[in-house]
Amino acid sequence: MKKIQLSLLPKLLSAIAAKKALYLPVDGKAGADYKRYEEGDTLSRACRTNRSAKDFFFPQVEDMAAFRVEGKKIEIIDTRKENEDFVIFGVRACDVRSFDILDRVFLADPVDTFYENRRQHATVVSLACDAPEETCFCRQFDILAEDPAGDVAAWIVGDEMYFKAKTEKGKKLLSSLDVLLADGDSAPVEKEKKHLEAIQHKLPISEFNKEHFKPEDLMEHFNDPAWAELSEACLGCGTCTFVCPTCQCFDIRDFKTNDGVLRYRCWDSCMYSDFTKMAAENPRHTQLERFRQRFMHKLVYYPANNDGIYGCVGCGRCLAKCPISMNIVKVVKKIGGKKA
Repeated sequence: MKKIQLSLLPKLLSAIAAKKALYLPVDGKAGADYKRYEEGDTLSRACRTNRSAKDFFFPQVEDMAAFRVEGKKIEIIDTRKENEDFVIFGVRACDVRSFDILDRVFLADPVDTFYENRRQHATVVSLACDAPEETCFCRQFDILAEDPAGDVAAWIVGDEMYFKAKTEKGKKLLSSLDVLLADGDSAPVEKEKKHLEAIQHKLPISEFNKEHFKPEDLMEHFNDPAWAELSEACLGCGTCTFVCPTCQCFDIRDFKTNDGVLRYRCWDSCMYSDFTKMAAENPRHTQLERFRQRFMHKLVYYPANNDGIYGCVGCGRCLAKCPISMNIVKVVKKIGGKKA
């Protein structure tokens, strides 16, 4: 385990940025957001950024290919570029888990090479949560905010920051910073972990029963009449899907330019009326059906195909951002209340 005085953290960040592109959460007028590090930037202590770290691997918009047409001749232009090595510093445990959920989608056969390229070039430095929001509930999905995953895990204890490498990438990063880091005793970190765990158990959403969402009960949940009541107030705005770190739906479109066609993909939302709409049919005509699709995917469909891992990380963004205060916790309690 390594450590550094918080007063020396700017030097550490500068040292990382001198070798690789560095991104970290920085406080702004609207809250914390990730940005590329510049001298003078200060690491935000906010437990949650407005947008998740998903953007680094699955950006909201990205070019996929271009086509140049001359008569009957079509030239296909590969717009992909090799990514530079980069470090994401200060990622919270919930967002780190979201990478694992996205990996199971984009790195499964056939592999999404755009996503894979970014993952291969990234080193993730996570940061334990010392001040979780009241809307956080990551522990309900077996995520330990006090002991996050990542290539390197970090903890702030008093006026020091401790680091522990968890992967080969993490070991290489810490080794490259060895001149700035001192050896650290794990005892203060273990004490801090216990303190942070106690805080997690005191959060308002520290207990709810999700275990009844099992693949064998799929049709029972699908036909539950409670969906009508839950979806009645939904605006279909898609805010929940755009702030969610695990939503992975996208659309692919072609845009005519002055000298050809540009093909790009952009995030889509299962809450939109034209989602998966085909020339002959739209499989989900009502907001109820679209609303149900979102939560069934998180709680039933995804775990059924991914070793029981739920498609939610309890980050609380949907609780904080939904304009009508609908969220996955209300759905879990309502749909499964009779079995709780």
